Amino acid sequence: MKKIGFLVNPISGMGGKVALKGTDGQADYARSLGAEPVSEIKANSFLNSLNSNYISDILFFTPAGPMGEDSLKKAGLKNYRIISNPDYPSDAEDTKEACEAMLSENVDLIIFCGGDGTARDVVSVTKTKIPVLGIPSGVKMFSGVFAVTPEAGAEILGLFPDVLISETEVLDIDEEEYRKGNLRAEVFGIAKVPAIPHKRQGGKWVSSGSDERNRKEIGDFLAEIIQDDVLYLVGAGFTAKSVFDSLNLSGYTMLGVDALINREIIQKDLSEKDILNLLRRYKSVKIILSPIGAQGFLLGRGNQQFSPDVLKKAGIENIIVAATEAKLSVTNELFIDTGDPSLNIMFPDSILVICGDCMAQRIPVAGLKN
Repeated sequence: MKKIGFLVNPISGMGGKVALKGTDGQADYARSLGAEPVSEIKANSFLNSLNSNYISDILFFTPAGPMGEDSLKKAGLKNYRIISNPDYPSDAEDTKEACEAMLSENVDLIIFCGGDGTARDVVSVTKTKIPVLGIPSGVKMFSGVFAVTPEAGAEILGLFPDVLISETEVLDIDEEEYRKGNLRAEVFGIAKVPAIPHKRQGGKWVSSGSDERNRKEIGDFLAEIIQDDVLYLVGAGFTAKSVFDSLNLSGYTMLGVDALINREIIQKDLSEKDILNLLRRYKSVKIILSPIGAQGFLLGRGNQQFSPDVLKKAGIENIIVAATEAKLSVTNELFIDTGDPSLNIMFPDSILVICGDCMAQRIPVAGLKN
C-alpha cells in the first residue's frame, strides 16, 4: 500500500485574482477584496481525478480540518489517518509540524496543495529524505516541484512509485518585493520529485539581461500593430511590458496587468474584477502575454487575474504572445492552466509567438487533456 502524506495550505492562491501577487501575510486583506479560497478547489480537482482502480491501494496521512481532512472527506475517501491537529487559521509552523509527523509515519511521498511558500515550508523539513509533489494552487509557482495541473498530479500519483525520481530547485520569492514589481528569487533548497515529462513543471528561467535589444524589437513591433479603440490588457514581465517602453509610457506595473487604449494607460495593476468591468465597457480587446521561460506557462502562474471568466469573455483567439529568442531557446512547449480543464483544451495545438520585429516562432502547446 502507498503511504502518502497529504496537506493543503487553506489560504494559498487567494491573492491571485485580486492582484495581490501572493497571500503570505495578506489573507485577511485578500478576503476584504473579495478573494475566495482556491486551494480547496485545486485539492478537490486532484482527489476527484484519482483513478478508482488504485485509490484503494493508498493510505493518506493528513492534518485534521481544512489542511487536508476536509478535502479527503469531500472526495468521499475514508482511507486516511490524522497526524496533526492544527489550530486555525493555520500557519507555516503547522505545515512543518505536519511534515515532521508524516516523516515519522514513513510516508513514501508528500503531496501538498500550495505555492512556492508552501513548497519552501515542506522542503525545510523533508529536505531530500523523500520525494514531494506540489498541486499548484498558489499565485506564483516558480519552483520545479509542481504538477502542471491538479489532474496531472493525480496521474503522477497513479504511476508512483514506478517512476524516475530526480532533484529540482525550490525557489524562495520575496513577496513584499514582488508586490512592488521586483522579482527577487533565490534557491532555498533542493527537493526530490517524480520526474515525468509533460506532467511536472520545470523551474523558472531568469533572463541575464543579454536579450534587452531583442525585447526592444518586440516592443517596437507591438507598438506598431496597436489598433485604435481596442482595449489591450498587458500581462506581467519585461517582454510584455516592452510595448509601454516603445510607446514612451512610464509608471506601469511590471508584475501586474495594466490596461492600454489609444496608446494611453487607463488603469494599472488590475484584478479579475477590474478586468471584467473593463470588458463590459469595451467590445474589442486583445491580451498581451509572455510565457515563463523554461517552465513554459502562459496562463496559471502569477497571472490568475486572467481567470476562466475573463478568458471566455475576451476570447482566447485575442491573445497575443511574445517572448525573446533567448527565452524560446529554453522553452520547448507552452502550458495552459486556467483552472478550467474544459477551457484548457480549447487552446490550439500550437501558438505563434512574436520574437522580434516581424519575426515569430510557432511553439507547441502541451496536451493537457484533463
